[in-house]
This record gives sequence, structure tokens and C-alpha cells, in this order.
Amino acid sequence: MSGPQKVLQKLGLLRPIDLALHLPLRYEDETRIVKLSDVRDGDLAQIEGTVTVCEVRQRGQRQLLVTLDDGSDTCLLRFFSFYPSQLKALAVGNRIRARGEIRGGLLCRQMMHPSFKAAVGELPQGLTPIYPTAAGLPQAYLRRAVQGGLARADLADTVPAEHLFWLGAQPAWNLRQALMFLHNPTPQVALATLEDHSHPAWQRLKAEELLAQQLSQLQAKRERAALRAPTLSPQGNDGMALHHQLLAALPFQLTGAQRRVSEEIAHDLARPVPMHRLLQGDVGSGKTVLAALAGALCIGAGWQCALMAPTEILAEQHFRKLIGWLEPLGVKTAWLTGSQKIKERRAMLAMIASGEASLVVGTHAIIQDKVVFKNLALAIIDEQHRFGVAQRLALRSKLHGEVLEPHLLMMTATPIPRTLAMSYYADLDVSTLDELPPGRTPILTKVVSDGRRDEVIGRIRDQLALGRQVYWVCPLIEESEALDLTNATATHAQLSTALPEVAVGLLHSRLAQSEKSAVMTAFTSGRLGVLVSTTVIEVGVDVPNASMMVIEHAERFGLSQLHQLRGRVGRGAAASACVLLYSTGDAPRLGDAARDRLRAMAQSSDGFEIARRDLEIRGPGEFLGARQSGAALLRFADLLTDTALLDWARGLAPLMLDLYPAQARQHISRWLGAQLEYLKA
Repeated sequence: MSGPQKVLQKLGLLRPIDLALHLPLRYEDETRIVKLSDVRDGDLAQIEGTVTVCEVRQRGQRQLLVTLDDGSDTCLLRFFSFYPSQLKALAVGNRIRARGEIRGGLLCRQMMHPSFKAAVGELPQGLTPIYPTAAGLPQAYLRRAVQGGLARADLADTVPAEHLFWLGAQPAWNLRQALMFLHNPTPQVALATLEDHSHPAWQRLKAEELLAQQLSQLQAKRERAALRAPTLSPQGNDGMALHHQLLAALPFQLTGAQRRVSEEIAHDLARPVPMHRLLQGDVGSGKTVLAALAGALCIGAGWQCALMAPTEILAEQHFRKLIGWLEPLGVKTAWLTGSQKIKERRAMLAMIASGEASLVVGTHAIIQDKVVFKNLALAIIDEQHRFGVAQRLALRSKLHGEVLEPHLLMMTATPIPRTLAMSYYADLDVSTLDELPPGRTPILTKVVSDGRRDEVIGRIRDQLALGRQVYWVCPLIEESEALDLTNATATHAQLSTALPEVAVGLLHSRLAQSEKSAVMTAFTSGRLGVLVSTTVIEVGVDVPNASMMVIEHAERFGLSQLHQLRGRVGRGAAASACVLLYSTGDAPRLGDAARDRLRAMAQSSDGFEIARRDLEIRGPGEFLGARQSGAALLRFADLLTDTALLDWARGLAPLMLDLYPAQARQHISRWLGAQLEYLKA
């Protein structure tokens, strides 16, 4: 296999249809030659002329200088990187075509690193496509491969013709027409419609892609509906006792949203079909108590429940809450993490295998081969986007000795925008906690330049004087040559000096787990006044006395992460504040994207609004995490602008699976190939 063929394989361009669906990033117009005398400074132009000078200049930075004369004027072509083959192609006397931006120089016009070729043959009749590629795969080779794929691929329409009226009165392009056009557009087409994907050919491709996604999600959901799971509907009053006892023992009343979602989960668990539900709720909305209630239904029916969290800090937070609620009711709980000592771990494994432990809480250690459950019936995964597909599938495979699947409840504190729930999460049942428990205080968010750092420390001193506690979050642990960011260690030293009257703790991922636990215990108990931390405290940490959050270099964080960090305060009765401390460095202005993020944080504390803004700024990857392992994000469709096409695809998918199953299978295979494993998790 040649070098370019290996790169094609690495890019996933294995089948003819994969090549046919590998669409251009942009286009170059090589259909016209213009005279230098007619070109204005800044124009993107293609010129043709004879090379009169070709020299390598060694003074300063090594560069190749070529003078091209087209009969009306001369132009200097300047290259800072070049190969011997290019020197030969640009030898004096050769006639070439060069394309690039014309710039006015001191002595003559010039092009920097233009594309060029020998001036032979006819000019192309259509725009020249520029494809996404990788090192070792030249555009010329890729163009030939794509054209070969187009010739060999089966491009027969899979969408029933009677369902193609989504473009209004405009006639719908079929798939073959759309692909042929997008790979070989005529010069007459408005480039803007190609670049912004508004051209009818692009509309057809985006609609097909969204339909493939909806079909695959719905098919996965139906396949799961054919599986069997334990029926967690306890018989008689004794079976429901644990659930009722927990409700009675809780030191608070459930909100309306919590009652509604609890009933949705209970309904799922009572069915003999595996639950596959995503529970989304803003920070502090009370997801943990719903996990406890679901666990009580499972344990009350005589089965085991497991809760897996991505970090030991978050897992320990859940563990403490759950044993506080459930142990007084007679539930035995096992704790599993990677940092456990062998003796303790063996004891926990024995409790799990025998069924003595009805509830198991831990990190990814839960899914290791040595962990054998007696009868696992409910798996709960917190912050699900942090786990990969293989990890979620491994937890679901822990129900041994039965031809049954465990129920799966996934939780996330990152609210999911509606269009994302309709597309990437269409295979799930989604429950939403859209109501915060009473007593949660609003958080005042301020965007502050690091030039006012001393003022911020003064505000911290005021909070400490009131008996409150403060978080200070930094993005790095140590000095980095790549990013000039204040690190957590230096900030800890600075705050320890500035606030000698209180204890300042330091928490980061390189500490041993025992050290992390000791620091968190000291902060939770109030022995530490300030906790300097990296983002390990992003989720799950619940210290009601903490009333102020300072986020260093806030411009470096994503919106969802900023919102998660802000959610660590405002958990008690005291008024709380979040300070977004941004660094200007030598530049007094923030970049546009960073400014948009910080402005969104200051304007809203609503997690769903924050999520919508994050989707606009960053796209869907921030929300999906590892869910998309094995499958690319949408390549062509845009969830912000293509909602009409998404609605069309959602409506057509069940009809195709019911009435045109063969065409539906062909459509999924065409667009997704073997990339369907992630839908099982």
C-alpha cells in the first residue's frame, strides 16, 4: 500500500461512497487568466507568464524568489519553504500559471507562496475543489481518488421521492446530482452559497446526513426495546418499604420537577425493557437524590445497584451522601476506586460478589474484570460524557448469569440544548430537572481584569471575616512555557502570604488520592478558609459555606466548564459571587470568542441558556464528550441553522424504518458504515 493510500485509510476513506462524501472545504477559480495590468492590490488572481529570474537568497531567512513576466507587468513570487522539484519547475524560461493574493511591494507586485503549475493544456471548465487532507496526501492525488469514488459509488436515491418536498417549491436535487455538482461546480455559481452551505445541493447533503443520524438512533432505540431487563417493581408493601422509608427520611421535600422525574424513572424500572434514560439538570438541581431513589427501588426489589463517577472526588461525594441516606435504612454499600489498598479492595469485591453490598459506588474501577456482581440490575453513570463507549458497555455487561440487560441511568449537569437532544441524543429518553430546590441563592457574576487582583483578594478577606469560605481555580499546576498562565502552586503561595490569618489549601490532580481526600475533608469541615484548586473540583463538590468562586484565566475555559465551576458556590443561604478573572497580558483586548463566553456568563445563570450560547460558540463537541467515540460529529449539517431539516429527518425516520426498511438500512450503511457501536452505549 502506497503512502497516500495509507493516509486515505487513516482518514476513513475506505469505500467508494466514503470518497464521494468527502466534500471540498473550499474552491479555487482557475478558469480564468487575468493580466497583471488589470489586477488591483489585494485581489486573488491567476496569472500566466514566463519565469525571468529564479534564485535562492540566503541573506536573512532563506527564501526562493521568482520573477514572472506576463507581458503586461512583472510579479515577484516569494517562497519561504520549497523543494528541489519546485526549483526545477520554476526554472528560467518556463511558462507557468500562478494563483494567489496580489500584494504591492516596494519595487514590484508580489505573491507570497502562490500555488502554481505548468502553463499547459486547457483551462479547467469548473471551480477547482480544495479537500480536507493530511500530510502525505496531495490535493491532486485526492482529487483523482474522489473522482474515482464518485464513478464507482452506488448513488441511487434511498429517500422515497414522495418525501422530498422539504425545499419548498424548489425542485429537490437527487443525491447523484448534488454530489457531482459539489465536486465539480461551474464558475457561474455564487461562491457564497457553496461556502455557507445554503446551495440546494448542500441542502440535499445535509438533509441526507441528518436522516442517517435519525435512522441510526431510532434503530438503536428499537433494538434495545427488544432486549429484556429485570422488572424492578417490588411486590407488596414490603418491597416498596425502602423507597418510602427513604422519602420519609430525607431532610427536605422533593421539588415538583424531582417528583416528576422520579416517577418517570420508576415507570421505566417497572418495565421488562432496559431503561436508557439521560437525566439532565443544572448544577444543584438535586440529581443525586433521584439516583438514591432509583437505587432504593432497585435494592428494594432484591437487586444490586452501581453508581460510577469519573473522579474519586465526585465518587466520594456521592458515596458520603448515599450512605448518609441509605445506611440507616439497612443498605450496605461498597466503595471501589483505583487507589484502594489491596486488603480493603478484596473485602469490597467479596461483598459485591456475595450480594452483601446492595449498592456499589466508585470510579471506573467498578468495570474492571475482577469486579463480579451477584445480580446487578441498575447502573447509574454520573457526568456520562466523561466516559467512553467501551466503559459504558463494560458496566452494562456486569449482569452475570442472566439473559438480561441492566437498566441504565445517565446523569449530566451540563444541560443539553433542544436541537442536540433531538439529534445526538435521539436514542435516549431524556428527563429534565428544570427547577432548583428552594434556598439556592442567586450568584452574582463579575468579569474582572487581573490588574484588579489585589481588589479581589480584598473581597476574599471580607468573605473570610464573615466566616465564609472561598474557591480559587487555576487552569495549570506548574509553569508552562507554552502558556503564560499563573499556576495553582504560585497562587497558593501568594494567597497564603496575603491571607496569613486563614489556612489556604491546595488541590490538584497530581496529589495522591489520600492527599486529595485530606484536603477536601479539611475544606468541607471548615478548617481551610480558601481552597486553591485546578478543575478537579468542577463537579460534585458541595460545600454550602463556600460563598465566593474566583476563576483565574477565565478566558481559557469553555462556557460549560465555567458554569460548572460557578455552581460550586451559592449552595447555602449566604449571598454568593463568582469572579471571572481574565488576563490581558500585553494585549489590552480579549479575543471575540473569549469575550462572548465571559459576557454570556455575566448575563445569565440559567444553565440551559448557557448551554444554548455554548452550542453557538463552540459547537456540539463540548456536550458530547466521549459519546461520539467511533463516529464523527455531523460533518455538514449545522444544528443552529438546519432545524427545519432536522425536523424533516425526525418525522421521516420512523416512516422509513416501518415502510421502507431495506432503503433505511442502505441509507444508514451509506452514511455511517461500521460507525454504529457508540449507539449501543
